[in-house]
Amino acid sequence: MTEYSSTLLENAVNELSRLPGIGKKTALRLALHLLREDGSRTEALARSLQQLREKIIFCRRCHNISDHEICAICSNPRRDEGLLCVVEDMRDVMAIERTASFHGLYHVLGGVINPVEGVSPNDLNINALIQRMKEESFREVIMALPATIEGDTTAYYLFRQISKENLKITSIAKGVAIGDALEYADEITLGRSILNRIPFESR
Repeated sequence: MTEYSSTLLENAVNELSRLPGIGKKTALRLALHLLREDGSRTEALARSLQQLREKIIFCRRCHNISDHEICAICSNPRRDEGLLCVVEDMRDVMAIERTASFHGLYHVLGGVINPVEGVSPNDLNINALIQRMKEESFREVIMALPATIEGDTTAYYLFRQISKENLKITSIAKGVAIGDALEYADEITLGRSILNRIPFESR
């Protein structure tokens, strides 16, 4: 016997509860809220999610999410094109941008090397990074990867791949706690970690 009086409501709750961090109780609360809202609000939500799924793309240059082939950060002439920050995913770009402490460009790897999970360098945007190093003139590359074993493994792999004369390679300072993802660090701590970065080889 189902606890819902409506199969339509049950279906909506089941789909909402598939989202990360959303349990059945929260899903039910959201579904009932949408029922109480004006129909146009629900339609606007559904339309925006559909467009998100169908139209969003990845920047051809940095692999961040974008509405266009080149994202707003890469196409901004006011960004410092000699400074490149390498991050795990787009959530880290958002976290660093919130600090207003970094004005260079990004490269989104799309993950970190993790042999246990079957993630190898070939599964990430590492070849694209190496190609950028050949085509663009960076004076410094900042490793802003998570303070985990996988993050460190990825950083050392990249260091070996891109290290060359006249290129400064740094790492964000360890104001970020060991094992923490960048997206969970507070803005002040993350901002200071970017500003007080250290040479990578002295970590």
